[in-house]
Amino acid sequence: MQQLFKLNTKNLPLFPPEAAFPEYDRSLIKTGIVYIGVGAFHRAHQAVYTDMVLQTPGNNGWGICGIGFPESDRKIVDSLVQQDGLFTVMITEPDGILTARVIGSIVECLYAPDDPQAVVEKIADPGIKIITLTITELGYNFDPATGEILINEPAVRDDLKNPENPKTIFGYLTLALKRRMVRGLKGLTIQSCDNIPLNGDMLKRLLQAYVAKAEPGMTDWINTEISFPNSMVDRIMPVITNKDKENLKAVFSIDDACPVVCEPYMEWVIEDDFANGRPPWETVGARFVKDVVPYEKMKIRLLNGGHSLLGFMGTLYECKTVDEAVTIPLIAEFLRNFMDREVTPVLGTAEGINLTRYKDILIQRYENPYIKDNLSGICMESSVKIPKFVLPTIRENLEKGAEIKRATTIIAAWCWYLELAGTTGHTWDIEDSMKELLHKNALASVKEDPLAFIKTETLFGDLALSERFATAYLSIIDGFRKYGAEIVMRYIDQIA
Repeated sequence: MQQLFKLNTKNLPLFPPEAAFPEYDRSLIKTGIVYIGVGAFHRAHQAVYTDMVLQTPGNNGWGICGIGFPESDRKIVDSLVQQDGLFTVMITEPDGILTARVIGSIVECLYAPDDPQAVVEKIADPGIKIITLTITELGYNFDPATGEILINEPAVRDDLKNPENPKTIFGYLTLALKRRMVRGLKGLTIQSCDNIPLNGDMLKRLLQAYVAKAEPGMTDWINTEISFPNSMVDRIMPVITNKDKENLKAVFSIDDACPVVCEPYMEWVIEDDFANGRPPWETVGARFVKDVVPYEKMKIRLLNGGHSLLGFMGTLYECKTVDEAVTIPLIAEFLRNFMDREVTPVLGTAEGINLTRYKDILIQRYENPYIKDNLSGICMESSVKIPKFVLPTIRENLEKGAEIKRATTIIAAWCWYLELAGTTGHTWDIEDSMKELLHKNALASVKEDPLAFIKTETLFGDLALSERFATAYLSIIDGFRKYGAEIVMRYIDQIA
């Protein structure tokens, strides 16, 4: 009978050699990075880059303290604490070959709601040089239409009234940075790793807006001592399943309570603007540049925009996963035409990137049958995603007089998806913070105002006033309702 071993430091020597393990002495690693948000993406991306850096001599000052922030992080933090911060990254190649790597870069873990002061003191520790965060768009408490902080949102108001007991990211950062300032410590770098255009600029703008209300005397110090580099991150990972955990046990004898599954592909493009030093991530594959914009625009418009297309069209085709959707020839052709004819012309040039090759690889990544990326997750919180991933492409092409048919089809498919949710034969749920308004306006577009959905100003702004967009949208949504998704995709040039 196969012998299983719980993943922890003591058991590392007992595991069979088929998996890769940390080759450095973790007891010598000092914490230099605080990471807020220890979900799957961080553990399959930034923690992996940092683990590879720690493998090389002279870099033992860049260990990570993982901070659990939302309620969903509690179980992860508990598991990481029990496993001494260790976890496994399971990488599945398109040919089915499974590899496993135990990551050792997380050397401390805290759960913010249980002990806010411990988290604040950790950020204020003089040894901390970088704060990185992946808290999803919702964690920033901002209006996606205006890009401004929701200063009157209840959690933000509560932090302003009770600054010593923070709940939001801005409350934590302000309190910790104030302590660093008062103690005369050096500044640091705060790096967003979320899928938000110009995420560093956005984070700085939102934090300064909060600080202006909470601690206006800190504004100049933050401008002088804190840097906010923009970054672009990329790696696809599905939600972990019990089957994945059983595979890890069966193949590698590792009993891990919090592994992650991901594709082989991994990319990180970072603006080289660090206030107090940084790890040499470029030695393990990261790309440091002066301007991240061309790279993030490419990734957000192609990969994330393509994901939204696959999410809605695949669901309307009764598919469950990305790989299932993209292997339908008509969907794949529609997706590639969207990329080639509508996205690529507005991208510009990213140094060192061959766009044709990038798109070829992207399709291959979508097709990986062992990365079961659920379409339900792709469609989730589309009210935050679509304004970033799709609408900018539409607006830029409207300005240029260029094609908008396929990008507009994504918007119409979203509306139809909302209309059908919960009806006979359409069992999906709408998982979105704007669920009620979205559903109401989608239904209103059927019986009341045909433009009701795209008149949702918090999402679309004044886009409904564009005669060209509105005309294309009305033709396409009418095509969906009369003929279905297949006919719309097959005859999009005639319909729009």
